[in-house]
Amino acid sequence: MRATLFGLPASHPTLAAELMLRHKGINYRRIDFFPAVHRGILRALGFSGITVPAVRMDGAKLQGTGRIALALDALVPEPPLFPADPGRRRAVEEAEAWGDEVLQPVPRRIVWNALKHDRSELATYLEGAKTGVPTGIAARTAPPVAALARRLNDATDENVRRDLAALPGMIDRVDELIEQGVIGGAERNAADFQIATSVSLLLTMDDVRPLIEGRPAERLARAVVPHQPGHTPSVYAA
Repeated sequence: MRATLFGLPASHPTLAAELMLRHKGINYRRIDFFPAVHRGILRALGFSGITVPAVRMDGAKLQGTGRIALALDALVPEPPLFPADPGRRRAVEEAEAWGDEVLQPVPRRIVWNALKHDRSELATYLEGAKTGVPTGIAARTAPPVAALARRLNDATDENVRRDLAALPGMIDRVDELIEQGVIGGAERNAADFQIATSVSLLLTMDDVRPLIEGRPAERLARAVVPHQPGHTPSVYAA
């Protein structure tokens, strides 16, 4: 079995899908598009939606970490991404949905907004990207793409102020899920990959890292994500 993973550079949902493919031992190749322009490309490739991650595997076209996780479990049952016990499975599904719908957009908005204020280290988020374009060239042409991505992701100053205010409570929620054993156990599950990749991206930001350092959420992110590209210097200190 072989898969093709379509994503974006430094995209935490794309990384979550990639880690799940590795977890299942599935051979894959990754192709990264540039933000914003990826929407039209995905439609041209026959996907029904405009979001990444998108996976083409055994003739199926899948989008979104949740759908990809379910399909991977159906195709390759072991090791599972969802527990067999109904109660534990429900808890993992709820945590994965919260990570997808509530937590996941936050680091995306903050990073895109921060790059409006300081682009000095933008190239660090392109490390390892599979775009076929040299990092230096991609970084030089990135500002207009980043501006469009900010608009498409509603990464306004007002929204980011709300995100930053809500973040302490979100990290508390991650720590609670770890304490309850829903995530962070010996066997990785879909919620582990969904949540840890979001926390890992948050850890690239100097303004946010102190909220997470030394906590269970940080330990989970460091354990699940072997290498996280990107660094954003402090831009919100004032």
